[in-house]
Amino acid sequence: MIIDHNVPDRLQYKPDPVTLEESVQKAKLALLNDIKRSVYIYRCDLGGCNGCEIEIFATITPVFDAERFGIKNTPSPRHADILVYTGAVTRAMRMPGLRAYEAAPNPKLVVSYGACGCTGGIFHDNYCVWGGTDKILPVDVYIPGCPPTPAQTIYGFAIALGLLGQKLHHLDEVDDGSPATLRFEDIPYKVMTKIEKDARLYSGYRYGKDLSDAFLSAMEKEGGVFANVNALIEAEIDPRKVEVYTKLRNDLAEMTVSGDRRDAALREGLSRLAPNGESLDPAAQAILSGVGRH
Repeated sequence: MIIDHNVPDRLQYKPDPVTLEESVQKAKLALLNDIKRSVYIYRCDLGGCNGCEIEIFATITPVFDAERFGIKNTPSPRHADILVYTGAVTRAMRMPGLRAYEAAPNPKLVVSYGACGCTGGIFHDNYCVWGGTDKILPVDVYIPGCPPTPAQTIYGFAIALGLLGQKLHHLDEVDDGSPATLRFEDIPYKVMTKIEKDARLYSGYRYGKDLSDAFLSAMEKEGGVFANVNALIEAEIDPRKVEVYTKLRNDLAEMTVSGDRRDAALREGLSRLAPNGESLDPAAQAILSGVGRH
């Protein structure tokens, strides 16, 4: 299982996913091996952006023509052999998704479609989503992509039908009961999350994560925290990153020390980096001399 956020398991509520009885599992395998008719697919949107839906509809157009493989769409889950779930599973759509699953007759296959359906996508750590179909249902096939192409879609359906002689399973590489290892264990949790949120506020979701990782890695090095952070700032040649690192340093100072103690800590770190104030920007030189704050 990919640990893609830093929230400990004990702080999260996770719904119990639906489990399959052994008889249902055997019937599902028989469906894969012995099906002699067209299969019907029901699409269930659990909070997507409609990007995946556009690609699914493109799959059944004459250009790609999924029906030549006997794959047909159905408007009711009661007639479905395959349930295709899209979206990151919002709290509001969890029960409709479960009702669609219960309405479909056994044996049935569940396909988790798109990046949001597979892992929650960019919304994986949002407060209002469960983070993927497999958090509430047993998933047979994952079709990743943002969104998946029609070719990927047909390939995934072919795997679901056993036409390629295989069936994909989600593999959990973490033993049951073993706690997840947090990154940056030596840094207080609230400080770490504050740095990550501020970095993403300053630089966006993608690059903010990279900058916060570099900043937190510098904090964990041996020696003074502010000295290590100042060394990171001085070694950076990109002025945009320098500005973000400087703001994060100020945020860190406000969380840990205040007033004169903050200035003293900054001066101590700067003095270790450049005893004579050489190669420092004017604002840093002002801090080192005690004239003002940066």
